[in-house]
This record gives sequence, structure tokens and C-alpha cells, in this order.
Amino acid sequence: MKRALTLLVLALTACGSKSIDGVQTFTYSGGDHRSGSLIYAENPPAGGPHNPAWQNCGVYDRPLYNEYVVHSLEHGAVWITYRPDLDAAQVAALKTLVEGRPYTILSPYEGLDTPVAASAWGAQLKVEQADDSRLKAFLDKYEQGATAPERGASCSGAYGETR
Repeated sequence: MKRALTLLVLALTACGSKSIDGVQTFTYSGGDHRSGSLIYAENPPAGGPHNPAWQNCGVYDRPLYNEYVVHSLEHGAVWITYRPDLDAAQVAALKTLVEGRPYTILSPYEGLDTPVAASAWGAQLKVEQADDSRLKAFLDKYEQGATAPERGASCSGAYGETR
């Protein structure tokens, strides 16, 4: 029994550490709460200082404030963003992708250099199409993933507005 559990743990660890082609990683410390508008190194951000309130997870049809969403990333959320002019079929595919996932945020994002981007605390993947299989792999790895400093903290009951 002990050997079987050891093998299971090793298999799960191997799955979780599997790299996803195209993912960029960054190093940020958690807990840096600040007020006001902040500047981020990545576009959209993938960690760093953030507002003391987090963005409620869910699907939004308007852009969000980076400062609130970054706090949600700290809690283990994955933020999928898309260009506001992305066609309706691709937006629908993204909505289907996040459906039933409690630690995801989906919203348009102005100024993206690719049509779709997925961001988690310390990780980001940019893709050309909503049906890129790497998006699901990214969600599976980073939603409530090990990189989130406050994994498991709430993703609801805070800020629910848009810009």
C-alpha cells in the first residue's frame, strides 16, 4: 500500500511539473497590498503589488482593473483575457473553457499583443486562437496551482465591478 501511494504521488508530481510550450514564468512575492493605479511589467500582469481587495472570479464582458485581478491571481485564480475585437465564436469557446471552474476570470483586455492570454501568479501563456489546447493545460496546471502564494483564499465576496 505504501509503495502504491508513493508511485501515485510521483505520478501526480510529474503531471504537475510538466512544462507547457510557450509559458513564460516570473518571480513575485505575495502580500504586497497597495492602493491606487499600479504599473506592471507584463501586459496583462502575472503577479506583483495589488489592491487589498480581489476581483470576484467569473466571466466579464468589460475590461477589469489589473490591481484587483492580480490579487485574485495571488489566491490561485487564472485570468484569461482576449482582445475586445475577438470574434464571437472564439469568445464563446473561451466561456466554455472556463465554465464550471471556480477560480477563473475571463474578460476583454485592451492592448494585448496576441488575441488571447492566460495569466496566473508567476506564469503567462499567449496564444493566437481560443481553441489552442495549451489553454486547458494552463488552467489545469495553474488554477489553484503551486505558484499562488495564497492558494485557496476566496475568489468571491470582494470587488465585482468593471472599468
